[in-house]
Amino acid sequence: MCKPLFSLLRAGVWLVGIGVCSGCGGSTPDTPYVRPVKVATVHAVDYVDKDFAGMATADDATNLAFKISGQVSSVDVAKGDYVAKGALLAQLDPRDVQLQVDADRSLYDMASSQLSRMRRLLEHEAVSRQEYESAQTSYVQAKSAYENSKDLLVETKLRAPFAGVVERTYVDTYERVQSGQTVVRLVNPVSSTVEFTMPERSMSYLADTTTRFFVTFDNYPERRFAARLDSYAKTSSDASGFPVSLRIAKADAERFGISPGMTCSVTMRTAENAASVVGVPVTAIYAPAEGGTFVWCVTDGGSVERRAVVTGGIFGRDMVIVDSGLKAGERVVTAGVYRLREGEQVKILNP
Repeated sequence: MCKPLFSLLRAGVWLVGIGVCSGCGGSTPDTPYVRPVKVATVHAVDYVDKDFAGMATADDATNLAFKISGQVSSVDVAKGDYVAKGALLAQLDPRDVQLQVDADRSLYDMASSQLSRMRRLLEHEAVSRQEYESAQTSYVQAKSAYENSKDLLVETKLRAPFAGVVERTYVDTYERVQSGQTVVRLVNPVSSTVEFTMPERSMSYLADTTTRFFVTFDNYPERRFAARLDSYAKTSSDASGFPVSLRIAKADAERFGISPGMTCSVTMRTAENAASVVGVPVTAIYAPAEGGTFVWCVTDGGSVERRAVVTGGIFGRDMVIVDSGLKAGERVVTAGVYRLREGEQVKILNP
């Protein structure tokens, strides 16, 4: 029983010895780790696109009211109705005004008759020039009062000043309204006006004649409309930005049915004249906790070097202007910039 056990132990020692000897031949050094990275090529910036959120606003929109007070006899439209220019929207009870018209007409007829009589008498020198001029003055006053009351009678009917859609009515039949009280709000359903707010640092571009504007509506993401600068305010009372108004072609607005309230993206394109201005993706910027702004440049030898840069504004959707520190044609790392070390070898995943 002991002999087989002794043979097994001796065989185990021999196997251990083989393992020890095989390890004495020296260790193979670890292969250096090459970090995979994605890069982008630095390119010169000929123009910069900056995006802003905008909204189509009404070309024509107004709150309509009667010029005189009175009782509403009828409201002839409802919310959402499309009306043509000159269409009847609402009416006041005309009886009080009609009585005034009749009274003024009587005075006018009397004054006209009196003036004719005084003219004939003056021709025969039966009245003085002063009496004739007094009759003439009374005639002018009566005529003016009569014409004014006739105009008031017309004002008892509220009509549409332009074709549009009734956005809202504010009064009901038999309600008494005051002069200037809003009765109906009328809006042009087709809008060629786009408004957005711009930060102060970008206001200088509005005075540049080379600045261009484009509008993309959320309903038509594949269609880009050229726009022109219409107006802008140089003050901002609530510090939320400076209001800017653009215009797109009226024919395009009608063709695509652009209406007030439609949201859109406004792109402002500005020319960059400095030859040294380049652009890189925002993800290429490396800003360590100790301060400074850098990028990682990939050398011809496949290693990375940290480069200090001076950045400008954001443009496009994910690009940043680099005013100095880089030149067109260089390659910068765009992913994992906070894991790199100076001189580290990298492998480019997107050659």
